[in-house]
Amino acid sequence: MDALVLSHPEQLERLRRACPEAEGAAVLAGDPCFDRMLAARRHRERFRRALGVRRGQRLVVLNSTWNSEGLFGDGGETDVLPGLLPRLGAELPADDYRLAAVLHPNIWYGHGPGQIRAWLDRARRGGLTPVDPVHGWRQALLAADVVLGDFGAVSYYAAALGVPVLLAADGRGRLDPEAPLAAFVREAPRLAPHGPLREQVDKLLAEPPPGAGAAAYVTSAPGAAAALLRRHFYALMELPEPEARALLEPLPLPPHDPPRRTAPLYVRTRVQGVDVVVERSTAPFRDVEGEAHLAVHEDTRDPGELEVADVVLRDGAPDDPRLGGPGPWTAEVLGRHPHCALAAYVTGPDACTVRTGVRTGARTGENDSFRLSAGPGADADPAVYASALYAWLTAGGVVPSRGVTLRARVAGGVHPVTVEPVTPGAGSGAAGWPDSADAEPPPG
Repeated sequence: MDALVLSHPEQLERLRRACPEAEGAAVLAGDPCFDRMLAARRHRERFRRALGVRRGQRLVVLNSTWNSEGLFGDGGETDVLPGLLPRLGAELPADDYRLAAVLHPNIWYGHGPGQIRAWLDRARRGGLTPVDPVHGWRQALLAADVVLGDFGAVSYYAAALGVPVLLAADGRGRLDPEAPLAAFVREAPRLAPHGPLREQVDKLLAEPPPGAGAAAYVTSAPGAAAALLRRHFYALMELPEPEARALLEPLPLPPHDPPRRTAPLYVRTRVQGVDVVVERSTAPFRDVEGEAHLAVHEDTRDPGELEVADVVLRDGAPDDPRLGGPGPWTAEVLGRHPHCALAAYVTGPDACTVRTGVRTGARTGENDSFRLSAGPGADADPAVYASALYAWLTAGGVVPSRGVTLRARVAGGVHPVTVEPVTPGAGSGAAGWPDSADAEPPPG
């Protein structure tokens, strides 16, 4: 053996005790993987936007190592994650939290990508994003607000970055009790898998940011791994080291991968003037405060859900020839589904075009089609804007000819949304955005 690369002197001490004859080959050279994450921390907001995390949302990253006792398990009855996934989607409001999953590459290749996609299918339709296990997991950690994981290295890296970690599987007996990773596992907060999930996540997030603790042992030379490794490599080759600085490849910006929820969303709203409080969930609310409606994506797995939907959603380009554009599509949906009161065609990350049906009971003047756009500072799912308008109209609100600005209250923030009547035959745009004072609010 020419070299055994270690990241911290603590590892050298354990190596001396376990295999003293290997000490001469040991090289302390830091951790290039961790160094790449340290260098990319300044791009945290970009990584969050790549995952479709919006203002006010908390990103919860699920992480599992490759082990039968890990969070994902081995497909057996005692696995933790299968029971957590539907509850996470149901207990964490859809617009307050964003879910992503980092599964060890061997999980994907051990079970097969098709099997993994099948196991995650329900959660994916509810908004979970599986992260590329080779090229995207570091960026997901940097973007995370909390990691729900196990005793694998990804949880350890998260703690070293200062990200709060909840352990759902500790792998007792799998770790060297003297290793810092084992100390981290002993000290880390535990998830009570059968307890209220939102309460546990929120409690962790409300606590002061954690120190690195045992995870400080991830490297003794932060930012220096490239130089240390190259120096040793050239020494092994008995060649002079280049004069240029040794640098690591920066972490790439992942593709934009926002959630695509095709599972039905249960929506409850409260209307106060032009302010509309909106909360959405993949599970029915036990206690409905205010009014409730059902929003269903046209690509739902169960077509029968479209027959009882109050709002039907679709996302696509405005000029998609397959759909005919927002005008024809919304008219088709209302004609096909008599129960539907509002059809919303989402044309981008901050806009949608809607058409209302007679069931809204609203006085919309000569127009039944509207373009909804995010106002200054708004950053919510356009489907939220559609639900806000639906609630406002059904409460008796009237859209003036010059339009109206509603304020959707979601994920702890206020998101102004401009509602502009679409003139028949004039496409999807019209001039003029009024102030909220121009609107006629719901009675009472």
